[in-house]
Amino acid sequence: AAASLGQVYRATLLDSGKEVALKVQRPNIPLGLELDFHLIRVGAAFADRFVDALNTSIVDLVDEFAARVFQELNYVQEGMNAERFDRLYGDRPDVVVPGIEWDYVSPRVITMDWIQGTKLSDQDSLRAQGLDVLKLVDTGIQCSLRQLLEFGYFHADPHPGNLLATPEGKLAFLDFGMMSETPESARYAIINHVVHLVNRDYPAMAQDYYALEFLDESVDVTPIVPALADFFDDVLEASVDQLNFKTITDGLGGVLYQYPFNVPGYYALILRSLTVLEGLALTTDPKFKVLGKAYPYMARRLLTDPRPQLRDAFTELLFKDGQFRWNRLENLLREGAKSDDYDAKAVIPPLVELVVGEDKPGEVNTLRPLVVAEAVKVVEALLLGQSVETARSEQLAPLVALLPEQLKRLPPMRVGTQAEEETLMELRAQVLRVSEMLSSSKGFDPSAMEPLTQALQQPAARSFIEAVITGVGQRVTARLIKELLGNSSSASGGGGNGSGAAANPAAAS
Repeated sequence: AAASLGQVYRATLLDSGKEVALKVQRPNIPLGLELDFHLIRVGAAFADRFVDALNTSIVDLVDEFAARVFQELNYVQEGMNAERFDRLYGDRPDVVVPGIEWDYVSPRVITMDWIQGTKLSDQDSLRAQGLDVLKLVDTGIQCSLRQLLEFGYFHADPHPGNLLATPEGKLAFLDFGMMSETPESARYAIINHVVHLVNRDYPAMAQDYYALEFLDESVDVTPIVPALADFFDDVLEASVDQLNFKTITDGLGGVLYQYPFNVPGYYALILRSLTVLEGLALTTDPKFKVLGKAYPYMARRLLTDPRPQLRDAFTELLFKDGQFRWNRLENLLREGAKSDDYDAKAVIPPLVELVVGEDKPGEVNTLRPLVVAEAVKVVEALLLGQSVETARSEQLAPLVALLPEQLKRLPPMRVGTQAEEETLMELRAQVLRVSEMLSSSKGFDPSAMEPLTQALQQPAARSFIEAVITGVGQRVTARLIKELLGNSSSASGGGGNGSGAAANPAAAS
């Protein structure tokens, strides 16, 4: 078979009889490539100099691509790349990476395991074998996300010829000559960018372009914010799992095209990688959305990754304007559970740290008062909500029948106004849903709660519990005073239910 820079043969090792793939580099390839890239670079320099509409340096992109291509000429380096790729990503049961036969490797010859498989682009053959194309593409996306955002070392040439489906339904990666790396700062910036996108925090999105190295820090991003809002407000009418990757990249390109942005070489390779995978899937399912498949990975990382950068992103997603958003936590748990690597045990420690973690020495924890305030509301909702639910239970009917008529005529039990009660009961329902999602998710067992048990023994936890108990006591007392004043006002005014709660299970039943 013809490779880009060489010829691949199916061979057999004489000493072991093992079938292998033998790739031999074509003669005079380096000289030809040097001339080709020299001419391309001259043209790129001309374009950079005379085409005013270009914001991105074409020369930089050519240099990035040329560097990757010349890496491919050294087959010893390719063998080392393959082994590094296998160490990082070969632990997935649905991913295959060929082993290298080092006794038969030189700078222009490489020998590796022969992988029997079918190209992902040959979908008729895949279907004939009963293989699921979309499942294979999803495997590619999950592996690519780990490459791009977790370890940063990624396959920069994942065209259909380099991705094979094995007869067992696994995805094999081939040809490790062209590899690239995502800088650590960019990895966190990309995840933060997704958080800001979900939050519709367009000023923060604009600031992300500094960390992503799209814009120099001397560029004022203030004018970009309205343009981002105009574009993404329309796009985000769909849920995250319905967003089309190409639509977003094309639209974002249109927005940034108006400003002096520059696309780093590694980012262009990332776009190419994900676009190839989405393109393969769209030929099978026109409604396929690569971001819908990527979001569970993002959710899992935000829920479980202990790195400070991601803990900050997690907090930013959950809190807005001093309010905790339970619907966001529900969504993260729901989406994160779809990830193959999801483990409920890994979710508990970050949540425990958020609630009762020790403060860093010398730092003021501005989040702690918000957490305490939310915990007070949660405990109150659980206690009062359970009381209301119990009081209105039909199981109390026999007991209610025995009560004096005076008690039966009291107003029904209510927690504040109807609107206040609905808010409290909804919060209780959300908390119970989250608890159920956690306890029923993959990997959860009683030992998963050990981090909470340990944390409760720390001084910060004791202070937290005291603050919550005090807060709940104050809120319940305030409700009782309000109720008493309301009932007194009603009595002096000749009757009525008042605006507060009346603790009467008889009327409630």
